[in-house]
Amino acid sequence: MTDVAETILSIEGLSIALPVGGDRSFAVEDIDIKINSGEILCIVGESGSGKSVTSFATMGLLPKILNPSAGRIMFEGRDLLTLPEKARKELRGDRMAMIFQEPMSALNPCYTVGNQIEEVFKKHRRMSASQRRSQLLRLLEEVKLPDPERIRSAYPHQLSGGQRQRIMIAMALALDPKLLIADEPTTALDVTTQAQILNLIKQLKSAHSAGIMFVTHDFGVVAEIADRVVVMQHGRIVEQGSADEILNRPQHPYTKVLIAAVPRKSGQAGRSIEDNPVALLANNVTKTFHTPGNLFTKGRTVHAVKEASFTVRRGETLGIVGESGSGKTTLVRCLIRLIDPDSGEIEINGIDFAGLNRDTLREHRKDIQIVFQDPYGSLNPRRTVGDLIIEGPVNFGVPRAEALQRARELLKIVRLDPDCMDRYPAQFSGGQRQRICIARALAVEPKVLIADEAVSALDVSVQKEVLALINEIRDSFGLTVLFITHDLRVAAQICDNIIVMKDGEIVERGDVNKVFGAPEHDYTKSLLDAEPGKDWVIPEFEDNTSV
Repeated sequence: MTDVAETILSIEGLSIALPVGGDRSFAVEDIDIKINSGEILCIVGESGSGKSVTSFATMGLLPKILNPSAGRIMFEGRDLLTLPEKARKELRGDRMAMIFQEPMSALNPCYTVGNQIEEVFKKHRRMSASQRRSQLLRLLEEVKLPDPERIRSAYPHQLSGGQRQRIMIAMALALDPKLLIADEPTTALDVTTQAQILNLIKQLKSAHSAGIMFVTHDFGVVAEIADRVVVMQHGRIVEQGSADEILNRPQHPYTKVLIAAVPRKSGQAGRSIEDNPVALLANNVTKTFHTPGNLFTKGRTVHAVKEASFTVRRGETLGIVGESGSGKTTLVRCLIRLIDPDSGEIEINGIDFAGLNRDTLREHRKDIQIVFQDPYGSLNPRRTVGDLIIEGPVNFGVPRAEALQRARELLKIVRLDPDCMDRYPAQFSGGQRQRICIARALAVEPKVLIADEAVSALDVSVQKEVLALINEIRDSFGLTVLFITHDLRVAAQICDNIIVMKDGEIVERGDVNKVFGAPEHDYTKSLLDAEPGKDWVIPEFEDNTSV
């Protein structure tokens, strides 16, 4: 923890009431938090714990239905809760700034990133065009973006996820704020990009002496960057202390439950799958994308997947890991025939899946199903859970009454109440929605289930439950599972074997314990080295029961 004692932010006795009819009375209740200059304070807890409400209240970005009912938020000697809106607007972006989770949603797609950063200078400073340009290029260099002149003229969609997040950080730092709030800024990033962003935030803490409030559910990130930690549950602070105290000697049962749910870096042992029949075979699968040029740019050829070959046996979970752009998702889309490979063989239970025509493909598509990363985006918000689950079976000729009965059974299997059939996706939590997606995928009785980053956005405790559920369903149904993830701890927890992809090629493969315990390829070693909190030894507790 830093020696600088200046208090940047002091939240004192803050309570924010929820509308009548909610599952509790307060979004946050009687919380006290202090952040010093040059300090990173991580706030952890499950969805609904009050983490984001606390950060939004500090920034003055709460929805109108949420109003602080007690307490103060003191910043530079002023209570932010009593400031006129005009004064709070002047503070935002100037003395205090925020980095959001999804930069693509936070950035305007119609303007270059340079224009968007310069807008901060125009609003808060009197600067000439040349001064704004000079300061902009300095910021882009500070956040380690290559070729700042090119980047400033780019639009958000022309940049990678990591580059967009750096743009958001540059925008937040434009006016050298004293308080920086980061709300899950690395959740969707692969491990190497995540490591770069976390290192950047640590460097900026020292260079700018800012106080940083970092909201996250990833304990690896906490172990990597936190000076102090606040643990929240149901709107209350249940424990706070130094990162060493909270991570290694937690006192509250809830904190112990969260830490106990963090996946360990050890694979499954004792499973015999070598003699099982091959459920999926990929042989020399190749996919190339061609982008035509124009008057201003040259055409590009991207070799997204290069002669990928592997087999997966019945009852096996194969993990596919690699950075963004490594070819993981393109390979999976080829396997499921959402896009057609340029060449290669794909067999599912002995059927030539790659060679099926459109009519025959529709008949066999139910054999391979996919669960996507964002369950809310995958479910039609205007249809009930029951209708969503029975849609597939009914389309394949199953009578509606029979499909509804099957849907009720599947909801029991994924540990949801069958009586929720008439509810809509918005009435469920993120973890519950992901269970609905799994039930929907199982409804057509597939042979292969693909989970594409299916737990990356979930809290550690919910993540643990969903991983256990996938394992249980795999064993009960004899499913073959392909698990795509950028979280190496999750991959180690659920997978039997791993393939590592880089630039469209499979660079390493094998048993999960061998690949992660004694990697041979330099790229695999770099992925493992970039994992946040890799040196943290997760403590074991005698009682891991839920609270």
